[in-house]
Amino acid sequence: MSLRPQFALVDVNNFYVSCERVFRPRLEQRPVVVLSNNDGCVVARSYEVRALGVKMGVPWFQIKDLARRYKIVALSSNYTLYGDMSNRVVHILRGFSPNLEVYSIDESFLALERMQSCYENTILLGKNIRQRIKQWTGLPVCVGIGSTKTLAKLANHLAKKNDVFDGVCDIDQLSLKEANAWMSGLPVDTVWGVGRQLYRRLTAIGIHTVLDLRKASPQYIRNQFGVVLQRTCEELNGVSCLSLEEVAPAQKQIINSRSFGIVVSEIEELREAVAMHVTSAAEKLRRQCLVSAAVCVFIQTNRFQGDRPQHHPSLTIPLLAPSDDTLVLITAALKALDVMYRPHYQYKKAGIILLLLSDKRIEQRALFDNVDSARRSAQLMAVIDAVNRQFGRHTLRSAAMGTQHRWAMRADRRSGRYTTSWDELPVAR
Repeated sequence: MSLRPQFALVDVNNFYVSCERVFRPRLEQRPVVVLSNNDGCVVARSYEVRALGVKMGVPWFQIKDLARRYKIVALSSNYTLYGDMSNRVVHILRGFSPNLEVYSIDESFLALERMQSCYENTILLGKNIRQRIKQWTGLPVCVGIGSTKTLAKLANHLAKKNDVFDGVCDIDQLSLKEANAWMSGLPVDTVWGVGRQLYRRLTAIGIHTVLDLRKASPQYIRNQFGVVLQRTCEELNGVSCLSLEEVAPAQKQIINSRSFGIVVSEIEELREAVAMHVTSAAEKLRRQCLVSAAVCVFIQTNRFQGDRPQHHPSLTIPLLAPSDDTLVLITAALKALDVMYRPHYQYKKAGIILLLLSDKRIEQRALFDNVDSARRSAQLMAVIDAVNRQFGRHTLRSAAMGTQHRWAMRADRRSGRYTTSWDELPVAR
């Protein structure tokens, strides 16, 4: 007998803020915001800040008076910490189900149908997931369960917004009357994949709530909006159309860029920044067993300072052969930078894009390639990666990256990288 599909969506509540609170418990119940690169805009808000009416993406300088009045704690983004905590949550979830899709840094789908004989009570399973993640990482999560991914996503929303579910909602365990009552109280843009434009089009034809979309004719929805929304409509009715993506699709390009903490005019500092971006991107290449056949480099002045001279060039350099060698990629990138650079401009941002990515394992090499040189390159990169994993990022690096980094992104309010840096381990007092 085949088991019916069943999915769970596990979502960390207020992920960035929750990561900060794990290591700084005094921030519990306090209004907290996390700021974007260079402490520019609000990218995460605690529930206390949301209650004050602070919108996502608002510039920090615009709410400084409000922050002083309500003692809002502002923190710089700490992506190293957030990434590591996300990996820990995923590791825990794999202990519950080997069939898992990491949907985002704070959300993962689990396939449960193969586990139905082990967990007859899905609510108990959800509570076990919540308890273990909280105990092992300190992070609060909610769990939504349904026979489709769309229903699991909707169930997670109900679990997060309504205390009656105590953090776990299996929407399939609700009676039809109960499910319809909950759906009739939710606007249609609550549904996964219904954005602002689609919301306007749906409400214009009388589809205002989740229940309205569920009751709509799938064929009518297809005729009006296309096959994607038709599948969403069918998923709301329990017909599973979206499978679990256990293997992430291969990337088509890798982008690495950052705004500078200060404006940069000297080419030496631009070279350091570009070399650092290439190094980070090359590490991602090797982790995914990919190679790149072209490097695009771009530099930008500040577009918001219209009274200053503007310069926003980009240049792509093709490689003789696809490579994942950091040194080869840096050499190409710096050639592009030397061509584009103009003195006396004040640059605010630099970045690189690795293009024409392909699988290294099926790479077609040129007839006259030096096999020994390729082998030495692979061995060198493997040693560099191993040393940096053990002793910390950039322990071994290209001299082109420099050492001063005056231009580095401003993060004056960043908390410690508590889980990945020996020098920043939390201290109990």
